[in-house]
Amino acid sequence: MTDRTTFVTLAGLRERGWTDPMVRDLLGQPDVQGRDPRRWSIAPVRLYRLARVEAVERTPEFARCAAASGRRSATVEAGAERRRRAVLAAIRAEPIEVPRLPAAELERRAVRHRHLLGARGPGAAAAGALVRWQVTYLRYALSRYETLLDGLFGSTGRAEAEQLLRTRLYEAIGAAYPHLARECRRRGEAER
Repeated sequence: MTDRTTFVTLAGLRERGWTDPMVRDLLGQPDVQGRDPRRWSIAPVRLYRLARVEAVERTPEFARCAAASGRRSATVEAGAERRRRAVLAAIRAEPIEVPRLPAAELERRAVRHRHLLGARGPGAAAAGALVRWQVTYLRYALSRYETLLDGLFGSTGRAEAEQLLRTRLYEAIGAAYPHLARECRRRGEAER
């Protein structure tokens, strides 16, 4: 049995500022490798002797690798920020074209869309339900604008871009169909 206070896991190394290539190049093979008896996992546990890790951290080679890793990280972050700004600008600049339909046709399509989604319920619409269905249908009809979000992943501003796009879509629907504006505002506020 090993004393865990004298060893560092790969996750522990990452917390100390190590990257996977640094571990591979500077530390090499782990000192202890095996399965963690406390949890089921296919991946083996890799432990590195703390004294060896600290000795490598004092070397000039480690300092060079850490500095290079920091520069790479800053470059990656700058690229992600550029992509985020470009996507937000594209969303702001993209004209939103809402299909203009006669009231009866919009109602028919909204009801049909609701039934295609598998919704069941009373034949007669409850108060306000038809307005909600119409906004849902129009939002679906504008789903092609979701492609503006391509290229954004995780923390590169995707949530901000999605919120901006939703806001713009609801504003466009409300402008095209003034009787739906109140429902569009309600949804926009609820989805924040």
